[in-house]
Amino acid sequence: MAASTVPPPAPRSPSAASASDGSRSPRRALVRLYGVFLRHQLTWGRAAVIVVLGLMAMLVGVAIGAGADDEVTAGTEFVNNFAFTTVVPVCALMFASSALGDTVDDRTLVYLWLTPVPRWKIAAAATLASTTVALPLVFVPLVLAAAATTAGGALIGATAVATIVGTFGYAGVFVALGLRLKRALVWGIAYILIWEGFVASASETAAKLSLRAYTASILSQYTGVGLRLGTLTLASSIAVPIVVGIGFTALTAWLLTRVTVD
Repeated sequence: MAASTVPPPAPRSPSAASASDGSRSPRRALVRLYGVFLRHQLTWGRAAVIVVLGLMAMLVGVAIGAGADDEVTAGTEFVNNFAFTTVVPVCALMFASSALGDTVDDRTLVYLWLTPVPRWKIAAAATLASTTVALPLVFVPLVLAAAATTAGGALIGATAVATIVGTFGYAGVFVALGLRLKRALVWGIAYILIWEGFVASASETAAKLSLRAYTASILSQYTGVGLRLGTLTLASSIAVPIVVGIGFTALTAWLLTRVTVD
């Protein structure tokens, strides 16, 4: 009587094996997704734009330190009007909107969507990777620009804190925007210019829905310089951008459960 033979199991594809390993190790899956987004985020073109803006900020900071009569007021107003109106939101927009937006445009989102991990891990990895790439590019030149104004440690500390929480808040918002809308870069610029630049200044309620009001309030509370929109408490100014970043990351996770992939 011939012995029965059992066929060997079919080999798994590398992608299936990776997905299976990720589903068995939730922390490893998050780290792996974070690494994927991180590798695809930083491009020389995007980095060059932010580096140029950072250099401009440092040069103006030096000019303020050399010629301003009131370095604290002039330096605080400059950091508020340039760093947190242009540099931080634009940098976050350039990187965060492309984190998932590029996968929609080139139709590779399906590979992420089919990964057997919770959607919140994909959203969290995208937001964290965007923040990781954007933050050093704005943090270093803006803190150096604040120092160059010779306004003192209060402005340097305020700039550092506002840059960290502001970048994270904007990253959360723009990751969701990139997933939801085509041409997210255009919509993001419109949001920065119209809502943050004009509408937020028109009413107190609108200001509370603008991240710029919270970064301005951090600068004002640290330095004692009165700023337009800078009327909120220090605690809320630090907490709200973090909550916004987390909230919009949750929104991104929800959108991922309802997105249509090709």
